Parts: sequence; C-alpha cells; structure tokens
Amino acid sequence: MVILTPMSITYPLGQSSIAVTPIGLGCWQFSRSRGLAGSFWPAIPQATVREIVRVSMDGGINWFDTAEAYGGGASEESLAEALSDLAVERSRFVVADKWFPAFRMAGSIRRTFDARQRALRRIALPGVPTIDLHQIHQPFSFSSVERQVAEMSRLVNAGSVRAVGVSNFNEKLMRRAHARLASDGIPLASNQMRYSLLDREIERNGVLEAAAELGVTIIAYSPLAQGILTGKFHGEQDIRGRHGPRKWLKRFKPAGLAATRPLIDELDAVAKAHLSTPAQVALAWVVQRHGTRVVAIPGATSVNQAQSNANALALNLSQRELQRLDLAGRDAERRLKQLQRAAPDRA
Repeated sequence: MVILTPMSITYPLGQSSIAVTPIGLGCWQFSRSRGLAGSFWPAIPQATVREIVRVSMDGGINWFDTAEAYGGGASEESLAEALSDLAVERSRFVVADKWFPAFRMAGSIRRTFDARQRALRRIALPGVPTIDLHQIHQPFSFSSVERQVAEMSRLVNAGSVRAVGVSNFNEKLMRRAHARLASDGIPLASNQMRYSLLDREIERNGVLEAAAELGVTIIAYSPLAQGILTGKFHGEQDIRGRHGPRKWLKRFKPAGLAATRPLIDELDAVAKAHLSTPAQVALAWVVQRHGTRVVAIPGATSVNQAQSNANALALNLSQRELQRLDLAGRDAERRLKQLQRAAPDRA
C-alpha cells in the first residue's frame, strides 16, 4: 500500500481541474523494450517498476506521464500493473497519456482510445476517467490541429478524459489548439516541451511567453538534459558504454563536457549548501524558476533515481540561487551551441 505524502505541494495544470505535484514521473522507460521508441531503453523488471512507482508516490509525487508510442501500450500496461499491485486509490494519482499522430488522421484518436483504456484497465473504475490528461504527442498528423483537438474535445465532453494537452507544439500551433478548444469551452491544459538549464529554446521562441498568456502549463521533458545535469558523466573517461544515442551527441563528448563543467560546478555548489545533489537542484530550478507555470517529468530507471526525483520536491532555492543557475545555464548552452555549429551531432 502506498501512502502519498499529505503535505505535497501541487500546481494547477493550466486552467483545468487537475492539480499535480511540480515533479511527476515520466514513464517512457517502462516500455519493456518494445517497438521503435521502446527499444531506446533496456527492459526493466516489473518488480523494479513497482518499486519505482512506490518510492515516487511515497516521496510525494502524484502523477505519471505515459504514451501510446512507449512500447505500443507496454508503458501504460506496466504503469497500471504497478499502481494496481500497490493498491493505490484512484483518487490519489493522475495519469497523463498521449496519442501518437504520425501518418494518422484525427479520427484515429477515437478509434484508438479503447486500446488506451485496455492498456490501463488495471486502474479502471466505473464512472471515472482512466486517463486524466490526454495529449497530442507531436504536431505531425495528416489532419489539421483544429480537427485533432476537436476529437480531444469530444472525449472531454463524453467524460472519457478530464483535460487536453499537446506536446512539441510551437507557439503558432499551440495558439491554434487553444483557440479551437476554447470554442468548445475547454481550456488547453498543457504543452509538453523539452526544457532544462541546458535547453532554453522555449524562452526564446515565444512558447513560454504564450503559455503564460493563455494559462497553459509547460510540462518539461528531459529536465536533466538526458542525465548530463546529474554530473555523473563528467567523471567518465570512456563513453563507449553509454546507452542509446548519448555516445554520438556532442554534449556527451569531452569538448561538450568541458563546455558544461562550469554549470555542473555551480549545481554542485548549490547542492552542497542544501545537502542535496546536482540533479535535485537542476529539477528544482525547472519547477521554481517560473512559479507554478512549469512542471517536470524526469524518468527513473532505478529506485535510487526515483527517490532522488522525489527528494527534489523538498528543495527550496533562493532567488539568488535561481538567478545564478540561470546565468550559468545560459552560458553553458551558448558554449554547446558553438560546438554544435562547428560539428553537428551524428545522431
């Protein structure tokens, strides 16, 4: 039985009725190594998945982000099985899911929704939406944004989901999605975007500003920049054993690690002042820098990583620390961009 920390702070998810903890758990890694997207991760034993979920919730985290594309339903099944085995009350957690639009028309949202519910059937209850937040994973459907969100709107009106979000939508597409949903009296709850101390594009391209204007929450994925902000890679000399595309990315090679070393040193200094870790400080920066406008979904492939993520909820950074990290992150990002222009990644 999981006991969710009663004093967990929550942020409103846009203008929806959903409240989430500033940090959730991204569940891509629960894909059981199935399919193209799932093959990025080695399969995690279900017993470990269950412990990751338990530790996350015991640490105060109340929501989970999964997707159809994560193993063709494997991540959804794995998450639901863990929550069911832990006997967590349905009212104590939020499930965010995503429909994958590539090579599909908008009607696929309705046609595939039953499959999403079947994958999550272990947590299904009569009269309760199995999916709280349903999102459009990418802006690459054969149908217009308006037709896609209209299908999502129908799910809300039918009581099948509680809120609608998008992912990887630029400012223009996000505004179009917001406007179409607003015509049905439904707010666009969220836009899931890459965001971290090292990935600041949404601060420059209008997405962050427009989200604030429209009342849309930014869900930051890869908030630890694929793990580089943990600092663990800066102590490695051999990159051949690194999993996935990291071995090809400029930021994980010696020149990239040197470019980000000053930021890691800054994270380490702040972490020591809080008896914390660089990873926890980096997560705290993401969810505190913009008030309640940004939440984060770090993943976890081990119980220790899940505990570290949850512990970041208790970390409170001062304005001075937020600003110091902000400047250090901008400098590191600028140095990485210079390296990228000189020699693009091969991945």
